[in-house]
Amino acid sequence: MEDLRSALEGSGPPVAPHAANGPAQPLPDELIDLPADLSLTIGTSGSTGRPKLAMLTSTALRASADATHQRLGGPGRWLLALPAHHIAGIQVLVRSVVAETTPVCMDLAGGFTTAAFATATAQITRGERAYTALVPTQLVRLLASADGCRALTRFDSVLLGGAAAPASLLARAKGFGVRVVTTYGMSETAGGCVYDGRALEISRVKLDDDGCIQLGGTTLAQGYLGEPELTAESFSRDSKGVAWFRTDDVGHLDGGDLVVDGRIDDQINTGGLKVVPGLVEAALVQLDTIAEAVVVGSRDEEWGQVVSAAVVVTDGNLPPTLEEVRCQLRGILPDHGLPRRLATMPELPLRGPGKPDRAAVRRLFEQSR
Repeated sequence: MEDLRSALEGSGPPVAPHAANGPAQPLPDELIDLPADLSLTIGTSGSTGRPKLAMLTSTALRASADATHQRLGGPGRWLLALPAHHIAGIQVLVRSVVAETTPVCMDLAGGFTTAAFATATAQITRGERAYTALVPTQLVRLLASADGCRALTRFDSVLLGGAAAPASLLARAKGFGVRVVTTYGMSETAGGCVYDGRALEISRVKLDDDGCIQLGGTTLAQGYLGEPELTAESFSRDSKGVAWFRTDDVGHLDGGDLVVDGRIDDQINTGGLKVVPGLVEAALVQLDTIAEAVVVGSRDEEWGQVVSAAVVVTDGNLPPTLEEVRCQLRGILPDHGLPRRLATMPELPLRGPGKPDRAAVRRLFEQSR
């Protein structure tokens, strides 16, 4: 925290967080043209799978923290329940520095547990405004526990990001009296910059002709450390001088709200027709028998790719058959969007802070052929 505070104040070097049991961030051989108020370099892989370091300035980080507190209703005490070497975790600490509060930090060495979350929540003084940030997998686990539900209701807002949140999960949280605010953003935007579909006051959203999402405004990174060519490909400025970052996601606007449909490279081409995995996943988790789902395209000689779904079954239910799932989804999804392969798992493989590991799911279907 002291190193982070010094970096944000400009009295110390930039912070470069990494996993406690992992290697330090590899730095390029030459470091030139660094931003004057560089405070943080944070790892991000994007669609390339190759680690890059987004450069975030004190200006961007402070603006993000202030805009978040403005949107949520004012500064408060934060609980850190995510790894601090990911942008969502480090931003909890940044917001605490900006708000001049001391965060409550969970010990995640043994993994995330509802008991540890409840214990950490109990350290927040009663009556004190409180916030935390979670990923959907954590929220699912907490809502399945009485202690978890009680702890969640202690927070004025729970930021939820890192992966798509099914409407059924949000509805369940609301039913328990939990105020969830969905967030969309990435390391290149200093974390979430779109809350509940609406950009923060200092942020911008636009879609290109192909539906690719571009994010702009004060919170943007100053490019990638030691990667000038890659920076030029992803970051730009318009004629008015507004900075923009081209994401790897596609989406659409619904009444002015941004709806993220999924990653460009995750789209499935089956028989020449495009399928957005996120839309199929959202339909799957509406079924009583399915708690979680990840949809990928797997190779097929006839169709090129077919829609393949890995699912976690809800407690107390038998695994549904492929035909049962297709029958229940027919009329909700177009025929080419119906799964042609189905696998049940005790839990979904994850990477990073709660993101589904689609590559691992693809391998599962390749191995089962």
